[in-house]
Amino acid sequence: MIRGVGAAGIAGLAGCTGGGGDGGDDTTTAPDTTAANGDGTTAAETTTGGGGGGAADRTLKQGVLLPTTGGLADLGGPIRDAAVLPQVVLEGETDFTLDFDVQDTQTDANAAQSAAQSLRNGGYPAVTGAASSEVSIAVYENVFIPAGITACSPASTSPDITGLNDNDLIYRTAPTDALQGQVLADIAVNELDASTAATMYVNNSYGQLLSESFVSAFEDGGGQVNQQVSFQKGASSYTSRLSQALNDDPDVVVVIGYPESGVQLFSDFYSEFDTDVPILVTDGLRSSSLPADVGQSMDNVTGTAPLAAGPGREYFDEQFQNEYGSEPGVFTAQAFDATAVCLLANARAGENSGSAIAAEMRAVANPEGEEVTPSTLADGLAMAAEGTEINYNGASSAVAFDDNGDLRAATYEYFGFEEGGGIETIDQIEFSA
Repeated sequence: MIRGVGAAGIAGLAGCTGGGGDGGDDTTTAPDTTAANGDGTTAAETTTGGGGGGAADRTLKQGVLLPTTGGLADLGGPIRDAAVLPQVVLEGETDFTLDFDVQDTQTDANAAQSAAQSLRNGGYPAVTGAASSEVSIAVYENVFIPAGITACSPASTSPDITGLNDNDLIYRTAPTDALQGQVLADIAVNELDASTAATMYVNNSYGQLLSESFVSAFEDGGGQVNQQVSFQKGASSYTSRLSQALNDDPDVVVVIGYPESGVQLFSDFYSEFDTDVPILVTDGLRSSSLPADVGQSMDNVTGTAPLAAGPGREYFDEQFQNEYGSEPGVFTAQAFDATAVCLLANARAGENSGSAIAAEMRAVANPEGEEVTPSTLADGLAMAAEGTEINYNGASSAVAFDDNGDLRAATYEYFGFEEGGGIETIDQIEFSA
């Protein structure tokens, strides 16, 4: 079953939803942002790229800033692996030298800004990251935007990113959560036949705003939301919060959180409550190990997450499995595409300058032009350097950016859990802005 929502519907949701990732809650004051761009100049001294740098034997510098420790480590490790996979598949296939620097956000805004400063000081003009929207916003506002560094997040989904005063430096290959609240409400009504609902959400902007987005869409469709219950990450028990959410016997409960807290929350749920209550989760809880970690089949739990459905998906899956010996997970295809687009824009810009790379992001991603896919990325780099018009169609999607650096269209997965571990795709839901 394929569903869609028009531009008017999306506009009505904009600003009402939260971001993906861990959602570190604190930010620091802005650091010193006098940054090198890798060519001895500062951000203020660079010029935009002219489209076709000509040289295909120079170095392309690329940073990666993603969580491999902390609350998002379970999801962040594979996302990091996918972000560096373009370097692996390009080895020996291109005249460019690839210089990657990989940093860990630690699923924390303060630690992420320190890591971002390391990338800035190393002259990395473009970065794949971050994952959590709250972490990303802190890094963008306090480090990358002032330093003139281009960033492309594979996992930050907050609509708050859309409105950043970013000098056109910030992009993402993950769809905004302005869509996901509508998706959740649609499933609750049409798949689960729910007329009443409750939400439980991690107490940060991701959880709060996505909860509000679902509530708005669900109530617009005639439903009633009885409870919106926040919870803290890393609590030793969620029994009282679960009791509050389930107090009015809702037809469905929407749970927005992360695996670190999800294991305890669902363990408490199956120990203390009616396990027949349908539960919907979001991308932050799409972890294939969750049923095994909880020790339950989780038959009553389904969820939504951005789905990788681009023309390069099969090639990406094969390369990921060959390199890492495991199936790619949520936001991994988006991470590959984020790095690939940054490299193509760098090749076309002809210099390791954040502003020059930003000026070429749409030129290499949006129609028209010669199609480039993950399997032809090396050829794409050569064509970009020559000034040939190219159109990157990725592993996750067609990767076409709008004026805000957001995706023009996205596909969501409606998924379920397999007993003992694994994810089952139940349906695909397509949305177009």
